[in-house]
Amino acid sequence: MTSASLSRRIAPALLATLIAGCASTHGLSPTSSLGDVDRLSSADSLARAEVSPAAWPEAEWWRSLGDPNLDALIATALSGTPSLDAADARLRKALAQAGLAEAGLMPTLGASASHTHAELPDALPEPVGGMTLGSTMVSLSFAWAPDLWGGKRARYHAALGSVRASEAEAQAARVMLAGNIAHAWVALSQAHELQDVALAEAERNIGMRKLSEQRVRAGIDNRIALERIDSAEAAARAQAGAAAQQVEALQNALAVLAGQGPDFGLTLPRPQLDTPSIQVPSVLPSDLIARRADVTAARWRIEAASQSIKASKADFYPTINLAAMAGVVGSSLSNLFKSESTFAYASPAISLPILDGGRLRNQLAGSNADFDLAIANYDQTVLNALREVVDATQSSRSLEAQVEQTRRARDSAERSAQLMAQRRQAGLANQLDVLDAQRPLLQLEQQLATLHARRIDAAVNLDIALGGGLPVAQLPASNDTLDKTASP
Repeated sequence: MTSASLSRRIAPALLATLIAGCASTHGLSPTSSLGDVDRLSSADSLARAEVSPAAWPEAEWWRSLGDPNLDALIATALSGTPSLDAADARLRKALAQAGLAEAGLMPTLGASASHTHAELPDALPEPVGGMTLGSTMVSLSFAWAPDLWGGKRARYHAALGSVRASEAEAQAARVMLAGNIAHAWVALSQAHELQDVALAEAERNIGMRKLSEQRVRAGIDNRIALERIDSAEAAARAQAGAAAQQVEALQNALAVLAGQGPDFGLTLPRPQLDTPSIQVPSVLPSDLIARRADVTAARWRIEAASQSIKASKADFYPTINLAAMAGVVGSSLSNLFKSESTFAYASPAISLPILDGGRLRNQLAGSNADFDLAIANYDQTVLNALREVVDATQSSRSLEAQVEQTRRARDSAERSAQLMAQRRQAGLANQLDVLDAQRPLLQLEQQLATLHARRIDAAVNLDIALGGGLPVAQLPASNDTLDKTASP
């Protein structure tokens, strides 16, 4: 048997062996799928809430709190802070990555020009010795790798998905910043109210102490009542000092949130907040997808991950690279543009992965895992969003009842203290009775201030849970994402 006939017999078998050894996607696929989020019902949990289709928050939802100083503070913060600058920088980086991915789809064309000059030493033998050599070359080079299987375009779309996610995350950062400022502003209002209550209690005890000292000197009362009054006054002043320290800490926190120095906090006026009404829209999880920036970002992460799967699958297929160069070369500029100085070459090439140590399969497995992770993060984000809506609504409803009951208790305690003071003036009660009747007022007024702040906080939490009123990027259809995970 001749070597030629042997080659003809071996070639088909060798080709079959090589093809059989090629990297394969067999057995690799995501384990998760994008389901219908409207299966997560919340209607019963919100059954007792006041529902209105128009109850979605406005873009500047904090204006419902009725404090122009808060409006100005949030406007200052949203004009630029380090946290927002970082979110915007991440967005610009994602845009740059998308631009790089798009550039990979295009052919490249480059130009170059070079000149070489060499003087050979005289020590070399004739005729080389002492010669002067030179050449000039001008060329154009072309390269292109056609996207036969859509892998490059898939990487581009994956980068676009990351851009959309970064856009939504930048919006989420703005919602979070406005929410943190609103919460701190409510806490500042509460601290001022607690300070007022404690100072008023201290002043009340000063008057009581003066009267008690007179009664002790007159022998009408003993020092037990006076000691109790001194103790109550000291406790009230300690609480006023703690509230003042809290005011300073919150002023510093607000200055940082606004991207300003600590002295900015000292200029902040006392909050003057209204208590907004609570209404809940007819919420479906799919509505939150279009309203909440974090849910939208998670959804775009799924889109990006699905495109990465398609790109990883395309790597298993052959690639074609086209390269060409043309130009002129000559020993001098005068010879450069002569017909005999032109040159050109073309270099088409095809490559097919055969044995790569499992690199491509592991790359695809990683892309599948990223898709599953994106699905899990998305599902968890939707669950958290619904929980926050229900928590804020239920908390607000409960706090409204607590505020009403505490207000009644405070009014009742105040009337009881007034009646006891009248009895003392009529000689039917002593100073200890008056002090004991007044003691619950401080605790009830502090409790009322705390509940009032928590009630406003619940309204803030609901506005944030409903998306903060910011528009978000349009989402791809769910079926599109599932289709794009299919093989190219």
